[in-house]
Amino acid sequence: MIVELKNICKDYDQGAQSLRVLHNIDLAIEKGDYAAIMGPSGSGKSTLMNILGFLDRPTEGTYLLDGVDYAEADDAALAAVRNRFIGFIFQSFHLLDHLSAWQNVALPLSFRHTPRAERREMAEQALERVGLADRMDFKPSQLSGGQKQRVAIARALCTHPALLLADEPTGALDSKSGLQILDLFDMLHQEGSTIIMITHEHGVAKRAEKMFHIIDGRIHEGLFSSGEGEELK
Repeated sequence: MIVELKNICKDYDQGAQSLRVLHNIDLAIEKGDYAAIMGPSGSGKSTLMNILGFLDRPTEGTYLLDGVDYAEADDAALAAVRNRFIGFIFQSFHLLDHLSAWQNVALPLSFRHTPRAERREMAEQALERVGLADRMDFKPSQLSGGQKQRVAIARALCTHPALLLADEPTGALDSKSGLQILDLFDMLHQEGSTIIMITHEHGVAKRAEKMFHIIDGRIHEGLFSSGEGEELK
C-alpha cells in the first residue's frame, strides 16, 4: 500500500467545544491506483486531502505513507516528506507570475538544492511530458487556463513523487480544457502514477479506477450508477 488510513478522525476547536469533521476514516490505496474521492462542499474532503498531504494532522488514527508512520515527525520533517514523496495539483494552479513555465516547474527542486542546470533539464522533461515543450519560457500570463494546469502538473511530476494529490484539478477550467487534463491523468495512470483526486463532480470522479464518496465526514467505497446517485457498499 502507498496510502493506508486507519480510524482517522479530525476535530476542530470551536470555543469550549470541538467539532468532529472526519469520523473513523479507513482508506487503502495501492501503488499505481487512480482513485477519486467525491463529496459536496462541507463533506470533509478538503480536510482529508490536507491530512493525506501532511498539511494537517489527524486528531486520532494512523496514516501510513508507503508503510511509514510520520505521526511523530516535526513540521520540518513533514515538509521534507511532502517535497520528496508527494506532488500537489491545485484548482488555482499556484504559479508564480514572475517566473517562466520551466522556473515554476523547477521550484520544488530548488528546495532540494538541485544544481540549476539539472533543475532546468528535469523541468523541461516534465513540461515535454505534459505537451508544453514549446512553452518553456512563457510566463503564466501568456498561458491559457489549461496550459497553466499542465504547468502545475509538470511541477508535481518533476520530483518523481510516489503520490499525486489533485484537488479539484478541473474546477477552474472550461469543459474542453478540463477533458484534456483528465486525458492527461489517464495517461499518467497508464504510465504507473498513483493518483488521488478530490472532486465534487460526478463526471470527473467516474474517470478514476477507484471511487470513494465522502458524506458528513464518513467515507464509503462505491460504484456509481448511470444516474445522478451512487451505489454505496
